[in-house]
Amino acid sequence: QGERDVFAGRDLHAVDYVYVWADGVHFNVRLDEERLCCLVIVGVRTDGTLVQDSEGGPAFVHGGPFANVANGCSSVLATRMALRYADEVVTEAGFGFELGGEKFLDIKCRQAGLWPRSIVLVVTTQALEAHGGGTGPAALARGLAHLDRQIANVRAFGLKPVVALNVFAQVPDALYAHVEAHCAEQGIAVARCSGFTSGGSGATALAERVLAALDANEDDPPQPRFLYDLRAPYIDKLNAVARTLYGASAVSLSSSAERELARLTASGHDALRVCIAKTPLSLSTDADAVGVPPPFDAHVTQVRLAAGAGFVVALMGSIETMPGLPRDPAAHRVHLDADGDVRGLMQNE
Repeated sequence: QGERDVFAGRDLHAVDYVYVWADGVHFNVRLDEERLCCLVIVGVRTDGTLVQDSEGGPAFVHGGPFANVANGCSSVLATRMALRYADEVVTEAGFGFELGGEKFLDIKCRQAGLWPRSIVLVVTTQALEAHGGGTGPAALARGLAHLDRQIANVRAFGLKPVVALNVFAQVPDALYAHVEAHCAEQGIAVARCSGFTSGGSGATALAERVLAALDANEDDPPQPRFLYDLRAPYIDKLNAVARTLYGASAVSLSSSAERELARLTASGHDALRVCIAKTPLSLSTDADAVGVPPPFDAHVTQVRLAAGAGFVVALMGSIETMPGLPRDPAAHRVHLDADGDVRGLMQNE
């Protein structure tokens, strides 16, 4: 308690960063047992938060809306700052490529005047098996159709992906070899990645594949290729995304959505980007439709204006716009060891 009081009583008047003490009560939410107090250092700035990973690598944390209900990207400011100070910058877009990837390119990159040199598709054998409707080699083989669709989605933007194959100890090596052989047939670079358990050494092979991809287009970098023109009618923008990336046959509008789009167009909000909110569990609007669903009607139930963000949110299917937290958040496992080091940041630590 004494250390906490001293920490909280510091004069931060001339300090550029604000540091936050989070005591044990925050880690006891939904827990019965006592937990150690944890000193969590968070640098808070309005112009981007510079933090470091467990090996000292710099990272900006600024923004982070969910890609199934929002744009799913870090801020333009953070990306621009990173590009100024680093030779190569990696940024994340949430969920599947048809959600976070599309919004990163059509929304963020369009606004920022930036365009990536490469795209990394993160793949797990578990997800491929799920998209194949089961478990084991046969389900994995069926699930590869979903990977092929996402590779095609990346190529729709004039980009070529690198596949990051996340490795788990309990997964048979034969499943990884199957995915690697499939990617090789497609002419897609792939690398196994265990960065979440082994740190930087577990991601070295992936980093080498990505750097090779960057070297390959250094003299002729890919140019922006958006799915729709901002001046197009909203129904055309929605169709461009849903037909190209989701495999929809067409987009339909509820009566309220149709009225709202007409109102937005009449009020001068007709040249905004579209941000589609849908389930992240399927390419379609049906969470149970795994793999590559057959053509479907992408029905827009609601439309909401996000004027400050510069886009119109279109809700497709049944979707909750307030994401929930897991029953056992990872923060519950963050603690200080006997030497005063923070533990629990890495998986299985």
